[in-house]
Amino acid sequence: MTEDDADEMLRAFSHPARREILRHCWHERQSAGALTAASGLAAASVSEHLKVLRKCGLVTLHKEGTFRWYSTDRARVADLAAWLRDFPNAALMEQP
Repeated sequence: MTEDDADEMLRAFSHPARREILRHCWHERQSAGALTAASGLAAASVSEHLKVLRKCGLVTLHKEGTFRWYSTDRARVADLAAWLRDFPNAALMEQP
């Protein structure tokens, strides 16, 4: 994972509504409508947050006919967690 990837994911994680969406999609896939109802946000807001989460790979989209299902990409979250664990060592290795 590059630092740019980590930066993008950390920005996505920084918003409480996005963290809530990730939690809702952690154990089972969710529709945008279900996420809207669970979060209490406007549909347009949920859509925008999903766009950010998809762009950085934290959420995946599965299409089944006219249905759209969103899931948290656990492997991507694990990659970010590993990057954060290794951050101090990686920063030391990059110094001249």
